[in-house]
Amino acid sequence: MSDFQIGPVRQIALSVRDLARATAFYRDTLGLPLLFEVPRLAFFNLHGIRLMLSTGEGEGPPKEPHGTVLYYETADLSGTFATLRERGAKIIREPHLIAKMPDHELWMAFLEDSEGNLFGVMSEVRAH
Repeated sequence: MSDFQIGPVRQIALSVRDLARATAFYRDTLGLPLLFEVPRLAFFNLHGIRLMLSTGEGEGPPKEPHGTVLYYETADLSGTFATLRERGAKIIREPHLIAKMPDHELWMAFLEDSEGNLFGVMSEVRAH
């Protein structure tokens, strides 16, 4: 056996139908810094992980989005959820308790981006 270990996540690819609309959503609604754009691709800084939005490889019409789900962590789930609602993110499921752990509770909400991709916003609420 070698000492091989898989490294940390550095990039996440997300398929979109309309790159301009999706770029605006991730930049303006979620507030992610846009790193750069090239034809059919846009790259964002997601707290040290590169997020790549893509209309698909090769020529022809963009492919349908696939099942990638991103989960964003926040210390203030209620505030974050309210801001995303105000900015036009489609609400799929309001903030709700997922699990009670020995030292915290895991809360999540689910929304859709401009392309119909599901994403979650999560918060670990520590016991006082």
